[in-house]
Amino acid sequence: MLTSPDLLTRRRFLPLFVTQVLGAFNDNLYKNAMVLFVVYAVYSSAAEETMFSAVAQGLFTLPFVLFSALSGQLADMRDKAMIIRRVKLAEIFIMIVGAAGLIMAAMDIAVHGVAIPLLLAALFAMGVHSTFFGPIKYAILPQHLEKQEVLAGTGLVEAGTYLAILAGTILAGWISVEVAAVLVIGLAVLGWFAGKQVPSAPAQGTVEPIDYNIWRSSVNVVKGSMQDARVFYAILAISFFWTIGAVLFIEFPPLAKNVLTASKEVASLFLVVFSIGVAIGSVSINMLLKGEVSARYSPVSVIVMGLFVVAFHVVCRMWQPHVGGLYDVAEFIALPLAAPLLLCLLGIAIAGGMFVVPLYAFLTTVVDKSQTARAVAANNLVNSFAMVGGSALAMGLNAIDVSIVDQLLLAAAMSVISAYLGWVLYCAERRLAAAKGSGRR
Repeated sequence: MLTSPDLLTRRRFLPLFVTQVLGAFNDNLYKNAMVLFVVYAVYSSAAEETMFSAVAQGLFTLPFVLFSALSGQLADMRDKAMIIRRVKLAEIFIMIVGAAGLIMAAMDIAVHGVAIPLLLAALFAMGVHSTFFGPIKYAILPQHLEKQEVLAGTGLVEAGTYLAILAGTILAGWISVEVAAVLVIGLAVLGWFAGKQVPSAPAQGTVEPIDYNIWRSSVNVVKGSMQDARVFYAILAISFFWTIGAVLFIEFPPLAKNVLTASKEVASLFLVVFSIGVAIGSVSINMLLKGEVSARYSPVSVIVMGLFVVAFHVVCRMWQPHVGGLYDVAEFIALPLAAPLLLCLLGIAIAGGMFVVPLYAFLTTVVDKSQTARAVAANNLVNSFAMVGGSALAMGLNAIDVSIVDQLLLAAAMSVISAYLGWVLYCAERRLAAAKGSGRR
């Protein structure tokens, strides 16, 4: 069995890894440059900023609801490498549109009438891009890797993704939107070139006709993938996790500005710490499980995550706002409560990474290789409904004047549900292992 570092030297893994990392980097550079600019330079109230953040999250998520079933069918019934090349080519044109919106907004040209609609249109298109790429990045792993390497590969993809989110988030907070506009196009070109190097990954089973009816194909993909109890509970648990994630990511920018009275660079720092934490959790769980695909640590991981969310809420409650403007990074870090706040964020992220990585590995190892992309697509579809629900909850709570800080408690409460689902999944896993053991005897 190859170790994680060894996988990074193999063509059957490295080009996919690089393509995914570049895509995640570019995606988050664009999204964060857009959201931070609009929150800090266009709007001037917490309600407007939270609403824009929620709308942006909803628009990015909507394509997963509409097209996940179609993307799963295509990935299982066509060469996955060919789809990667076409999707990454489309990213170049999407980023040209997004870059135009960024430049217009920076130059104060038709900001509300043209620039923001262009920004949101590109964000929606990037959601479409991610919808079609998402099933492939996980489904291709069991096709190119040995079974005992899949967890390590999944952990590397997750860790690389969140480190890319880290890099994109840092840049978005520190460079001008004009520079970001140029970079997103250049990174899209690099991603297309890396995608061309991914080895062929043809369909594994019988090629069936593709159902283009969005509703019917969505229902069939979800029903077909959830026949295995382990997949069913893994998808539900991941969905609650991403509902929590949607609430947290919607809250971060307006919370940083209006509650913690911190600059956009500090808001960027929050997302950086979060991304580092998920990367640490993703690699750590592989070391704990020693390559075994198991939900053993998932229930306790998400409970710990919920406790860190509560601690984060308490620290925010104790926070003293800046009187004379916004804290810059140096001023923020020097504050007594800054270290506890950042440690709480780090704890949330590490525990979250340890919770979710084994569940993704379940989706690609317990189903037949000819069905892996559809299992991931079913997961993406259900996750998307959960994330849209999280966005709607955040908007609803905002509409009835629930404070941003108190909305964090919603994420903590949902951690209990995720822990229960993780425990049920682990019990199903143990029952199946016991049945196999008695069958051998």
